Amino acid sequence: MLTQVADGVLVHESDCIQSNAVIVKGDGGVLLIDPGITADELRSIADDLRELGLPVAAGFSTHPDWDHVLWHPTLGDAPRYGTARCAASIGDLLSNADWEDQVAEALPPEVAGEVPMGLLGLLTGLPAGTELIPWEGPRTRIIEHHAHAPGHAALFIEERGVLVAGDMLSDVLIPMPDLQAANPLDDYLAALRLFDGVAAHVDVVVPGHGSVGGAHELRARIDQDRAYVVALRNGDVPRDARIDSPKPGWEWVSYVHEGQLERLAEMRRGGRPADGPEKVELT
Repeated sequence: MLTQVADGVLVHESDCIQSNAVIVKGDGGVLLIDPGITADELRSIADDLRELGLPVAAGFSTHPDWDHVLWHPTLGDAPRYGTARCAASIGDLLSNADWEDQVAEALPPEVAGEVPMGLLGLLTGLPAGTELIPWEGPRTRIIEHHAHAPGHAALFIEERGVLVAGDMLSDVLIPMPDLQAANPLDDYLAALRLFDGVAAHVDVVVPGHGSVGGAHELRARIDQDRAYVVALRNGDVPRDARIDSPKPGWEWVSYVHEGQLERLAEMRRGGRPADGPEKVELT
């Protein structure tokens, strides 16, 4: 089911990990962002768009995680974009002979065997520095950063006041910095500063997973994400309600949190800095 969250902007929430597909109406069709997750859900999105008389004009993946690079034949053969780094990252995965096995290992057990693999990750990388999605629709700005994954991008649909955040600014997921990057915590804080720069113009925030929020929720989520990352950077244990979520099915978030603490401790023991000065304040 599609839910309108702003003028000309609709969201489909998956039953799996509250994954949000975003549909933006344009002159000749729609921009489809991060569709997912099961084959049935992707077909349902296609059916809903067909009933509305809205073909898919373009697709966009905010980052190269498996659940953000999915597609289905019923959605058509519109160009599917990502940033240059995003497309290169998923291209590296697809170059491995066993890539399907690698993806299958990452799937939640409740959707094993239901995620379509045939068109996964077939993206066209936009030239580095591209500022706008190339399509005939509302001006959609690309806010590229390196917080969660290579070539991660949020999209700001300026005329609609909607920020599509990818895997950030969630009410159910903690920040998950890319711990393979050289400066993961600095990268995450830099991305949050980019969101600070557009927050005054945002009426609706759509996270990759979780609930759609209004302008007040956006500000609160930026502050909550920053507090978590600053605590990690200071070597403190973050206090965050999302870590021990009472919501059934989200207990695994605490395991992600513990894993991040362990990995950052390993980096410090190995002489690799956790980024920045020894102590920083929330600013």
